[in-house]
Amino acid sequence: MSGLPDIPVAHVAERCLLDEAAMARTVMRLAHEVVEKHPSLSGVLLAGVRTRGVPLALRVARALRGLGGIAVPVAELDIDDYRDDRPRPAVPRPGALRLVEDGSAPLVDGAAVIVVDDVFYTGRTLRAALDAVADAGRPASVDLLVLVDRGHRELPLRATFVGKNVPTAADERVAVRLREVDGVDGAYLVGAS
Repeated sequence: MSGLPDIPVAHVAERCLLDEAAMARTVMRLAHEVVEKHPSLSGVLLAGVRTRGVPLALRVARALRGLGGIAVPVAELDIDDYRDDRPRPAVPRPGALRLVEDGSAPLVDGAAVIVVDDVFYTGRTLRAALDAVADAGRPASVDLLVLVDRGHRELPLRATFVGKNVPTAADERVAVRLREVDGVDGAYLVGAS
């Protein structure tokens, strides 16, 4: 006996939304949807929001290459200086958008930019991503591709390409795990039980 009072530990319930196979099928379906909207894939730039948006964008790019034989460039999008939940610097750091391949700045002017993220929630991440993309140039269009849309939008934004819509309660969250970051693939609905 430690003499300390017993403190109840909250148990966390996890429900699998997408297992590894379902995630692979979802990425392929999303790639098909991108080809439907951008048949030639000419001028398409995938901009993955750091952290899990980047490997997800790389997966979509591999699927697109398999479908059309065209290599679509992938950039890492660092939105830290654009977030509204922390003080913003007077001048954002240069290079919020960098190609994964060589670290150079991608050509945004006239591109069809597809912002890629794992979970779409309030819309604040997308708002920050739009600001970062606008600072990098003037795209022809900007779309959002997300693996999971969990609702609860605080801004009037929506995703163009959605892997799975999952209605959630306020006390729940969606955890996406990717092999490249977490060592395992899957999407889970997490909530206290």
